Amino acid sequence: MAYFATLNHEEQVRLDPDSLESLYSELGPAGAENVVCRAMEELALRLADLAALHRTGRLQELAHVARSLIAISSQVGLASFARVSRDVADCAESGDQIALGATLCRLERIGDRSLTAVWDLQDPPF
Repeated sequence: MAYFATLNHEEQVRLDPDSLESLYSELGPAGAENVVCRAMEELALRLADLAALHRTGRLQELAHVARSLIAISSQVGLASFARVSRDVADCAESGDQIALGATLCRLERIGDRSLTAVWDLQDPPF
């Protein structure tokens, strides 16, 4: 009889409060919330684009979209999201399909949790 193990991937999402604090101090609450909302929308859309690009084998475009995720997520303090986006871009550029598949799955998990964590913030973390 074969036994199967189920792996639960629960990773901590790292938020950089300094990035958010900087946005709030530079733009004020309304301006910062506008930037964060637009960033969350862009991250969600581009994250969805990655799966389609991967399915169609368009690795250069995938790497480009992943690099854009780094900039957007860093701007709003999503350190884990930015780090894993960099890993995805590197895997796409190297052409390592196995590593790319694994890092894309990880980015989806981190992305979902990161977006939820930011939306769940009721007030700025300072």
